[in-house]
Amino acid sequence: MARQAGLTTGPHGGPAAAPPQPPARQPRIAGAAPRRGQVLTTKVGLQMPTGMAYDEWERAGRQLAGVLDSSSWWLGDWLRYGKDHYTDRYQRGIQAVGLSYQTLRNYAWVSRRFDFTRRRPTLSFQHHAELASMPVEDQDRWLDRAEQGQWTTKQLRGAIRAARQGEQLPRTPTEPSRRLEVPGSRVQWWHKAAEQLGVDFEQWVMTTLDSAAASALDDLAEQTRPVAVSA
Repeated sequence: MARQAGLTTGPHGGPAAAPPQPPARQPRIAGAAPRRGQVLTTKVGLQMPTGMAYDEWERAGRQLAGVLDSSSWWLGDWLRYGKDHYTDRYQRGIQAVGLSYQTLRNYAWVSRRFDFTRRRPTLSFQHHAELASMPVEDQDRWLDRAEQGQWTTKQLRGAIRAARQGEQLPRTPTEPSRRLEVPGSRVQWWHKAAEQLGVDFEQWVMTTLDSAAASALDDLAEQTRPVAVSA
């Protein structure tokens, strides 16, 4: 019977501490293979045990994916809190932890678009990111469909695209069609960024622009906020 795979932590940090090893006659070599059934996590990588069963390897992958997905929510909520409580210092905090401000801002924008009670644990952060620019009612409707159908983010994206194409709503004067001409090299650069994040290009453009607009408006609001002057 195979042992249950668990993620343990090496000296460089991770989700849990590894149990102490009995002393050996030979000196321990840094990076020695973990015990059977254990995946040793360190700050710079994973150490996989030899002879690991497939179901243990798959289970470890699900655990790692869960940590990665949850961290997007955690970082988004962390930045939101800092921006709400430390308006004059939160950017210094971002620099101190060494994380990309643009990435954190995207996480925070998605986190702000979904109240904690509306987030679906059965769906990934990226599922929610695909819907972040929609009205709340549409978000909930698509989350329900994705949850019931157990859709991947790619399936959700395809269903949304098909629904939009099927609507074929005529454009009104209040929603004029505008065309923005940009150099081809820049479009290729944007495509590469979207592919790196594993998101649809059009959705990435909308999300990034919405995030930038929200940040600019927030900064403007902070600049125009009245300052209390003591007598």
